Amino acid sequence: MKNNERKLVRKNILNLAPYSSARDEYEGTEGVFLDANENPFGTYNRYPDPQQNKLKIRLAEIKNVKSNQIFLGNGSDEVIDLAFRIFCEPNIDKALTFTPTYGMYEVSANINSVDLIKVPLNKEFQIDRNSVQSYFSDANLKLIFICSPNNPSGNLIQSEDIEFILENFQGIVIIDEAYVDFCPDATFAAKLIQYPNLIISQTLSKAWGLAGLRLGIALMNEEILSFYNKVKAPYNISSVNQKIALETLNNREEFQENVKAILTEKEILIQELQKIKMVKKIYPSDANFLLIEVENANQIYAQLIAKQIIIRNRNSVVENCVRITIGTADENKKLINALKTGSNG
Repeated sequence: MKNNERKLVRKNILNLAPYSSARDEYEGTEGVFLDANENPFGTYNRYPDPQQNKLKIRLAEIKNVKSNQIFLGNGSDEVIDLAFRIFCEPNIDKALTFTPTYGMYEVSANINSVDLIKVPLNKEFQIDRNSVQSYFSDANLKLIFICSPNNPSGNLIQSEDIEFILENFQGIVIIDEAYVDFCPDATFAAKLIQYPNLIISQTLSKAWGLAGLRLGIALMNEEILSFYNKVKAPYNISSVNQKIALETLNNREEFQENVKAILTEKEILIQELQKIKMVKKIYPSDANFLLIEVENANQIYAQLIAKQIIIRNRNSVVENCVRITIGTADENKKLINALKTGSNG
């Protein structure tokens, strides 16, 4: 499969000589550093580890993968963008995703001048194999993005449909598992060896509570990782972010407590929402948010904004639907009270 993967990579990326930073060339941590034109004074005067080795070792233990299968990006958005830059020739190649889904796939496709094919999910927000299979024969289709749990619907995509795509599509399949820490048994991480064309995108922004750090994770085989490392900026993760992330990852007990609390609050919120007349449907969710069909999404969104309660109006992608993130118990109560006031019951 290695030859197949290399065939998918743009020729200029295959031939690219990556920037070699000072810290790439010297693996030690002690010494007299006179190589990188750094200021010799200050707390953060030295460039960070460009390969984030300590952080990757800890993540490998948590994710049950090898550290040389991990790429760290400036948010998952960097993982997405680099996929286009590595595999897709601008104005020639194509990518595909299933809608409704995360909007950055389309934004990155547009930035990189790549045509994005949008295949609608069915009424249960699942993949229709017949609607996607006809695209597999397109030699210019290089990437398929699958968001699972999906955003904004919240549901896991059926694993058998994902495997069908992995087994029959000859390009790169990127499973966006940003919310998988809320349903950890659903990750495809154990299948990296089975599917060399698989990239798994994860993040520390959601369940780990580090959205402010902008630290994305991608799991992939060593061959694909070598191209990601070629193209990435030399020092794409700061020393501060590496340090805070490592400290957070070493406190798994708090992480597990927070995830449990969020899932408990989700069930309470569902029960309360079911009592409100304006709520027509609550879609099943495997994430930390709910997609809800209401009587008038635009009106409800505006009413909540007026009370300084911010939700996501998804009426433009799913008719009369809003997306609500699970907050603290107090935040969720404020939301429910505001909705009850607005609906008079």
